Amino acid sequence: MSLLIRRIVIPVVLLASVLALATAGLADPGGKGKAKKSGHNRFSAQIVVPDNGTCHNPWATDTSMRTWSVKQNNDGTFRVTRKDKGTFVTNAGQSPSACATSGKHGHLVTVGVHGKFRGYLTGTVSGGTFNPGAACNAACIGNTAAFIAAHFTGGTFTCSQGYAGCKFNFEYSSPDKPLIFHHWQDKGTNGVSEKFTGDIATS
Repeated sequence: MSLLIRRIVIPVVLLASVLALATAGLADPGGKGKAKKSGHNRFSAQIVVPDNGTCHNPWATDTSMRTWSVKQNNDGTFRVTRKDKGTFVTNAGQSPSACATSGKHGHLVTVGVHGKFRGYLTGTVSGGTFNPGAACNAACIGNTAAFIAAHFTGGTFTCSQGYAGCKFNFEYSSPDKPLIFHHWQDKGTNGVSEKFTGDIATS
């Protein structure tokens, strides 16, 4: 399974208390995912999820505000975009780019490195019927497959099928001094492949 698909379908870990820089998931933060007025179909919640790297390992835990936006196209399909902005804290083990096959990167990262990240993915939903009032709490918003299933019954999302028809770009950075690599980027380069640049690594 590709990194993109793992990033999309990995189960959400729920947040327990106030909106804070949590390092582990505990309980639902209470996001209701309601669409905004004036015809803007946007759905947001704060979520906490594990983040997998190139070696298929959960190298960090992300705490972010996730926002979905939905726009209908002229052909009856829908442009669906997910944006994430927040913080991460590392787990001990292989660095996110440790198994990349090209470019300069590290191998390992220590536990407790803090940093910031932001990113997006955008694709097309075809088939099904859009229901902007569907019940979708923070756990639903934090899981791409669940969000699409809730709002587009019977619909198919290009970003759940691989790289074709899906654009994405996620960037991570940390100023922590023990790091030898402070920036990592995971990007869909042309709709059919994935490129990794740099790393978050201590060795």
